[in-house]
Amino acid sequence: MFTKAILATALMAAVVAPLAASAGEVQNRINDQQARIAHGVRDGALTRGEFNHLERSENRIERERDRDLRMNGGRLTPGERASLNRQENRQSNRIFFDTHNRARQH
Repeated sequence: MFTKAILATALMAAVVAPLAASAGEVQNRINDQQARIAHGVRDGALTRGEFNHLERSENRIERERDRDLRMNGGRLTPGERASLNRQENRQSNRIFFDTHNRARQH
């Protein structure tokens, strides 16, 4: 089950990466964070619990972005963009911490 999630994340990152050039700034960050999470899993630097927590958090941010885009005709307001970027900054710090702590996959 865990390896299926790893493969799904890696596949998603590989498929979405070429689309990043046409995606918005926030979507680019989401794609980058997904790739960092997948890399941490491949390297064994993330435990299953860390992976699950990071994935849920990243999915929540992406859902919020999608909802904001739907509500505003495909655009983010400056406030929404700032809020999403703050959330991505916190997520980036969590990814760094979780991949650099001593917890490892077994």
